[in-house]
Order: sequence, then structure tokens, then C-alpha cells
Amino acid sequence: MDEKEFNRLATEILARIEAGLEAAEVDLDFELAAGGVLEIELADASKIIVNRHAVAQEIWVAAKAGGFHFRWQDGAWRDTRDGAELLAKLSGLLSQQAGESVVLA
Repeated sequence: MDEKEFNRLATEILARIEAGLEAAEVDLDFELAAGGVLEIELADASKIIVNRHAVAQEIWVAAKAGGFHFRWQDGAWRDTRDGAELLAKLSGLLSQQAGESVVLA
């Protein structure tokens, strides 16, 4: 995939994550900064960071549970280790860290 396509897909998934966070009925705050860095702060002041990594053409997630890399594969952003889809994995990480269910659709 070329850089233009990566940026388009990365922008789309970050927008979907933002929409999911806005719809979530969980105490959290988030901000998408320049360069495609989404910082999510939970009620306990812990954070999850989601950002695009253009060089690797991946979406990276940093959470208490660890660091995760997602690559576009078969029409979805997939974890490079276990193949999990990004929104499903992020929902689980947010739920774990928030202590309540978070589902990003």
C-alpha cells in the first residue's frame, strides 16, 4: 500500500474510534492531536494512546496491558501478533483499564 492509501485508512479508523468513544457511556476524555495521535484518558487518570506509524504503515496502541501493532490485512486493521481486529482489541483494553464494559462499534 502506498502512503496516501495508508493515511486514508488510518484517518478513517481514528475517526471510527473517536465516534465510538463519543458514544461510549464511560467516564473518559480523549483528544486527537496533530499527526494522528489519539490520547484517551480514563477516570483513574490512566491513558491509552492510539497513533498512526507511517514508516511501518501500522496503527500502534499503548495501554497498561502493553503495546500492540495493527497492520491493514484482509480489509481490517489486524494485530500483528494474534490477528485480532483493532476495534475489538481496543474495546477489550478500554474495558479492562476502565473497569467497565466499553464497546467500540
